Amino acid sequence: MKARKVIIGLVALAVTGGALAVGTGLSSASETGLSNGGESCAGLDQALQNNLNFIADQKANPDALSDARIANRQAVVDLINQRRAGCPGNVQAQPPAAAPAAPPAQEQPPAAEEPAAPPAQDDDATGEQVCKGSTVTLSGEAGEPFASSGTFPIGTTLKVTNLDNNKSITVKVATPSGSCVLLNNAAFEQVREPGKFLIRRAVIERVG
Repeated sequence: MKARKVIIGLVALAVTGGALAVGTGLSSASETGLSNGGESCAGLDQALQNNLNFIADQKANPDALSDARIANRQAVVDLINQRRAGCPGNVQAQPPAAAPAAPPAQEQPPAAEEPAAPPAQDDDATGEQVCKGSTVTLSGEAGEPFASSGTFPIGTTLKVTNLDNNKSITVKVATPSGSCVLLNNAAFEQVREPGKFLIRRAVIERVG
């Protein structure tokens, strides 16, 4: 009878120790600030905040292209939320700024010339593959082909290939965004499939 009590006591101790180990592991994972995929929660939160702010601003100040822009950015938001699994907190959009009232016609300054976007580069260029697994959508910006990015500085040259149709374009980053890479309307048109606003199977290369 005494031996039976000793065995039961050892089993209870083992169970308690296992629970402590599991609890300690979860605590350590939370303190690292990483998602289940090992990505930085802070970086994902910032990207999510930028895209939510963009959507909120489009809803507050809509134009003819707002619906398409919102649909594209929502696809990016859904992807980021999947990667944020395990990250603490709930990211919300900041209140959008109201569109400024137009000054009287006589007081309007002359319109400044819009800077030309960097020209598209040679599509035969190859380089280091980056942002593996990222999708690519359009930023809704007009002008000559260019890209926007929250990962690479302005002036970086990126090559985007759509594996669904093997079309590629090489462009420079001209504006910031909350994603690895977004293509403006002219660049996206050169690699898109008809009727699609998201490239799910994309290869992104840094070539300069």
